[in-house]
Amino acid sequence: MTSPDFMEKIVSLAKRRGFIFQSSEIYGGLNGAWDYGPLGCELKRNVKNAWWQSVVHYREDVVGLDASILMHPKTWEASGHTANFADMMVDCKNTKCSRRLRADQLNKGKCPFCGGSEFTDERAFNLMLQTNLGAMQDSSSVVYLRPETAQGIFVNFANVIDSTHRKLPFGIAQIGKSFRNEITPGNFTFRTREFEQMEIEYFCKPEEASDKYREWIQARFNWYIGLGMKKENLKLREHGQEELAHYAAGCTDVEYNFPFGWSELEGIANRGDYDLKQHAKFSGKDLQYQDPLTNEKFFPHVIEPSGGCDRATLAFLVDAYHEETVNDAVRVVMKFHPALSPVKVAVLPLLKKNEGIVRLARKIKSELQKDMVCVYDDTAAIGKLYRRQDEVGTNFCVTVDVQSLEDNQVTVRDRDTMRQERVSLEGLAGYLKERLR
Repeated sequence: MTSPDFMEKIVSLAKRRGFIFQSSEIYGGLNGAWDYGPLGCELKRNVKNAWWQSVVHYREDVVGLDASILMHPKTWEASGHTANFADMMVDCKNTKCSRRLRADQLNKGKCPFCGGSEFTDERAFNLMLQTNLGAMQDSSSVVYLRPETAQGIFVNFANVIDSTHRKLPFGIAQIGKSFRNEITPGNFTFRTREFEQMEIEYFCKPEEASDKYREWIQARFNWYIGLGMKKENLKLREHGQEELAHYAAGCTDVEYNFPFGWSELEGIANRGDYDLKQHAKFSGKDLQYQDPLTNEKFFPHVIEPSGGCDRATLAFLVDAYHEETVNDAVRVVMKFHPALSPVKVAVLPLLKKNEGIVRLARKIKSELQKDMVCVYDDTAAIGKLYRRQDEVGTNFCVTVDVQSLEDNQVTVRDRDTMRQERVSLEGLAGYLKERLR
């Protein structure tokens, strides 16, 4: 479903149900910044956990890292960010507009906000956010909030080798915050100034790079599908030669069909040996890998799968949204994969004024929450509670009624099929765990 109206539904649901809020909303909001609410932070955490399990825990050739956001300024000289990390900008000359715009985002030579066609000359605008470290605020104290997580991995390459004794090929994975002073953030959480990246730098011998590049493209594409994303909403787009960085041998994007069109979820790049060579040059440290069998020393080539956590979370949110008509009413249901759903089980007492039912329901919730994320809710009639849980993607509802006090059974309702089944309290945890795999 690709339309502005559909995007409005997603934004509305995200706020109404506590997925995503505008940052500093009571003060009018801060453009390009968003807060994840009670359900949103669970969803985003689940996305990160699923990624980490897939690329670190379930593989033998990748280890983790959590590098500092603040890094020595020379890092960004070596990487080229200080000199080259910029967008070409223009200012609209319409005095009633005067907006600063990326030159490549003009709509057929016109301002997308006022329709004006006169602009200032293009000039470079560096996207790094600058701050000062320490008591003095002068040129010697300037540091940057990192614009990407990759450089933290490259500068720790030797540390990881020395401490883990890894042999090629192997990768280093990291999830972390990055910051870019985007001039035109937009499309909800798709393009923001503060965001999280899920990134791997996979080091290999030069002759292995091409094969590893193709392997990672397929692995990353399959990860989204494995978590329930519709295959028809995904595609691979290989970059043309004119799009590649001067050092890159190839780059392929995993794109998703958002309501605003096809856009990048993740890029997989074959970066050659550029990064380690640059840091070796600027730091004066030997960052070559020494083959333990041949004693040959060389700079490994690097394959970089780099995805946006916020973009992935938004894509899973969009992809899960489903509407259907039930008894002449529209039912909205978020069909999250069990690994991603913020809440797995809701325990609902049929009669909140019945002390026996409430006591049993709370006991069930207390037991289940040891193994899965559960909520207890008695704030509405059962039909309304079901719809509420459907709308946030809860996989199962467990309803405790008068009969439960007599036969030690509860009614379990499946989110997607709405099918209800009586399950014994003794077998309830096993029943749910089996279906939440």
